[in-house]
Amino acid sequence: MSWNYGDIYEAVADVMPEGSPALIHKGRVITWQAFDKRANSLARGFLGAGAEYGDKVAFYLRNHSAYMETLLACFKARLTHVNVNYRYVEDELWYILDNSDSKIVVFDAAFRNQAEALMARLPEVILWVQVDDEANLLPNTLGFESLAAGPGERLDIERSPADMLFLYTGGTTGMPKGVMWEHGNHWLAGGAGATPENGMVRPKDTAGHAANVRETGVGRRSFPVCPQMHGTGLFTSIGALARGGCVVTTDSARFDPEETWQIVDEHKVNAMAIVGDAFARPLLNALEQQPGKYDISSVMMIISSGVMWSPEVKRGLLRHNPNMALVDSFGASAAVGFGTSTTTAQGGEEIARFALGENTKVFTEDLREVKPGSGEVGFVAKTGGIPSGYYKDPEKTAKTFPVIDGVRYSMPGDWCQVEADGTLTLLGRGSVCINTAGEKVYPEEVEEVLKQHPDVYDALVVGVPDEKWGQAVTAVVQLGDGQGLDEAGLRQYVHGSLAGYKCPKRIVAIDDLGRASNGKADYKRIADYAKSSLGIA
Repeated sequence: MSWNYGDIYEAVADVMPEGSPALIHKGRVITWQAFDKRANSLARGFLGAGAEYGDKVAFYLRNHSAYMETLLACFKARLTHVNVNYRYVEDELWYILDNSDSKIVVFDAAFRNQAEALMARLPEVILWVQVDDEANLLPNTLGFESLAAGPGERLDIERSPADMLFLYTGGTTGMPKGVMWEHGNHWLAGGAGATPENGMVRPKDTAGHAANVRETGVGRRSFPVCPQMHGTGLFTSIGALARGGCVVTTDSARFDPEETWQIVDEHKVNAMAIVGDAFARPLLNALEQQPGKYDISSVMMIISSGVMWSPEVKRGLLRHNPNMALVDSFGASAAVGFGTSTTTAQGGEEIARFALGENTKVFTEDLREVKPGSGEVGFVAKTGGIPSGYYKDPEKTAKTFPVIDGVRYSMPGDWCQVEADGTLTLLGRGSVCINTAGEKVYPEEVEEVLKQHPDVYDALVVGVPDEKWGQAVTAVVQLGDGQGLDEAGLRQYVHGSLAGYKCPKRIVAIDDLGRASNGKADYKRIADYAKSSLGIA
């Protein structure tokens, strides 16, 4: 079947009850009918400015209803989404826009100065569109609302499952790369419309999917707490709308746990997307500090992806709403659906243990398949709905998407073991694996033990040069309020759960680990901090 998100969203819009909300941003409600028409007008505006099939549209935006409106406009006009990390400085921003060959840039008014500085450096951009504060437009830009407020007729256009969606990812080394997702493969990776409500049966066509939505999917409200410029926030938003739901957003410059719960309470949010403990711990602390202040009973699911989510934090959240399902989704920019781990009030998987996803296998470094229960370590790999590769990078494409026994896989570099029951134990990303005296140590395994200690708020583990060990396992911890560093006590605590060679040789403290807004860590910066703290050249 030819699946394209432009067609899927139009089919869903046609069956939504009049007045059903599609987007809620700071109290402003955009119905499904308005969402569809506004996206049509935006699409016509982009094409009218000279955009052609496949051209790239850069989203220089915080979370906003304009994000999904612009995305749907791209789907409809067969243009390609490019996410822009709004924390980048000028040269980094220029690199993304230049590398992606962006022809249109949609930017938040808060980034007006940065956009103005970039204009002269990007002569290939044919249209700059400013979101908000349209009384003070930059010269040579158009206002988003003026474009969206057109007549709203749909485009007479035939779309393809090969239409593209780009997701730029920083990875762990080098400059960001654009992961190229075809609509058809992205839809397949996200379950292809199969949901528990329809018995996990994939619909045969867009009409069948729309019928399922009309019967079972209308009205569920999803809140991407993490940035939509990253995969977790973006992909959960795409999925929520494809199922006839509503996406609730705030464009606050910083994650605010109290504001988050206020939004959940006010808008009766049903599902939330976060990134591990970087979001979950502050959310739990806000509930613990003011018990009963927020009504979170509407929340049925919180999904996290990208980094580990500690069991004790999950248990704490479930004390405040025992009806939730807390889902760890194991995936990456270059593949989704490796596996899931679900925790409820009735229990859940062990830490870092995931139920194997469809079409997922684990291969050794020499591309032999790892057998369940063998104890071998390998890289997790997935076939089926996977990206086409990296934009303008055939070398990285060949490395990440190998062909094994005639089957093309996505293999982003995550180390795993396959247990006897077929579940995956996640060990960490290969690029940050520590080699200490010939033994491999995977940082996340050690980090998760450290984070269970009551004195530790967050932790990262790196390898630093060592004459005896080659690399010495070293922990950098962010302590809880009022806690002092007990290095010997923490080392002994880790030794109670892990083999001696995995225990940190040294532990140093830092005021703030400085995780990115998506919860990811800058391991190079932390390794430099550890070396500096320990006087290592």
